[in-house]
Amino acid sequence: MNETLRLSSLAEVSVGQAVNLELAMRVDQRLGGHIVQGHVDGVGTVSGVLADGFARVVTVQPPASLLRYMALKGSVTVNGVSLTVAGIDERSFTVSLIPETLERTNLAALEPGAVVNLEVDVLARYVERLMRGGDDR
Repeated sequence: MNETLRLSSLAEVSVGQAVNLELAMRVDQRLGGHIVQGHVDGVGTVSGVLADGFARVVTVQPPASLLRYMALKGSVTVNGVSLTVAGIDERSFTVSLIPETLERTNLAALEPGAVVNLEVDVLARYVERLMRGGDDR
C-alpha cells in the first residue's frame, strides 16, 4: 500500500533484511500483552542504545505528533514489536528489551541512527478523539 511505504521505513528494506512478522491473535484467545493493530503511524530514530545488565535500553525520538500518545508504562510498538514505555521526556521515549525480545526479533540489531516504525496505543487515540467531541480533523 502506498500509505505504508510513505509512513514507514519499509521502502528502505532490502532483500534478505530481517523484519518482524507475527500472526494476528484469534478472538477466542487470551490477550497476553498490548493491543497492537499492525499499523504504522510514523517513524522514529534511535538515538541511544545502552546495555543494562541482561537487558538493553533503547531510546527513540519519534515525531512530536506521536510522542504525545506515549505514557510511562504505556504501550508502543517498535518495528512491529509491542513494548512497554520505560521512560519518557520532552523529545524521546525509552524501552527496555529483555533477552527473549532480543533473541526473537530484529530489535537486537538496533543502533543509534536506525529508523524504526512506530505504532502508538490505539486507546490513547480513541481517548483523544472522544475529548475532541469526535472531530477527526
